Parts: sequence; structure tokens; C-alpha cells
Amino acid sequence: MGYYEVRLIGTDGLTKPETAAITAMVRELVAGGAALGWVDPPEPDEVELLLAEVTTGIHSGDAALAVVFDAEDVVAGFGYWRRYLRPTHRPHADVEKLAIAQSLRGRGAGRAVMTSLIAAAQARGVEVLTLDLRGDNTRAAVLYESLGFHRYGVLERFVAVGGARYDKLLYAIDLR
Repeated sequence: MGYYEVRLIGTDGLTKPETAAITAMVRELVAGGAALGWVDPPEPDEVELLLAEVTTGIHSGDAALAVVFDAEDVVAGFGYWRRYLRPTHRPHADVEKLAIAQSLRGRGAGRAVMTSLIAAAQARGVEVLTLDLRGDNTRAAVLYESLGFHRYGVLERFVAVGGARYDKLLYAIDLR
């Protein structure tokens, strides 16, 4: 098992090199077929804007961002959650992305990022943390279930990737 470190990003946000590294990793993973919400690799400015929005949410306690660094202190993964915007849903948050570089897959990095995000959610008073994933992402489903998430729904053939259709699996963990 290789060494890595997970860091929760504070209100100072990401550095430019960290943002660039996450952007490059997302583009590479999506190009390889990763189920991250894009069919084609997103443009760098799209990922940078997304990361800036998440970082803004950290200031108000409405988001958490965890980044995993490998033994050479290079970004090798990240995950984040954001609170729901609707007033009736504000006590809750959604894990919107979890992405781990190939070099750290199967080494516990995804678990470490998720554990960090769950702890941050508890610390910020999140009551229910939700997430969804593409139905063919069985490794992720096993990880989430092992962390205490329960599947509460399925949207059959909801996710479209070209001509292929996948179920969207809905998960939640009650932190109250």
C-alpha cells in the first residue's frame, strides 16, 4: 500500500497548482470512461469554476472539500459535498463528486476521502448526507455501503452515456 494523505481544504481554498492538478485528473478520468457526470472531458474553465464554487461554500459551512495527495505530494484524488440550496433541505448535503487517480485505486484512498467528508459533515451539523452513482459502479456502491450509506432508490435507465443507459442509484446516511 502506497503512502497518501487526505487534507480537508480550509477557507484559504486550493492553490493554483492543486486546482490545475484536479482539473487534469478529472479530464483524464472522464476520457477513460469514469462516471463523474461528464460524457466528454470537461473544459478546464468548467472544472475550475466548479472548484471555486465549492471553495466559496467552505467559507459559509455549506461545503467541504477533501483532497488526497500521494507520497510525492501530488494530487491523486478529491471529493466534496455541498448543502442543498432549498430552505427545507438546508440541514442536508450531497456528496457530488469522488474521484481517485488510477495510481491509488484499491488502496483505501476513496474510503479515506469519504471518511473525512463524513466527519466534516457531522462537524457542520449536516443531518443527512446523500449521494448518487451510476448503477454499473459496483466498487463505489460497496464502499458507500461499508461506510453506512443505505440505498433508498433507483432511477432505472436514467443516466445516458451515448446510446447506453444506466440506473442511477440513490444513497443516504443519517448523521443525526
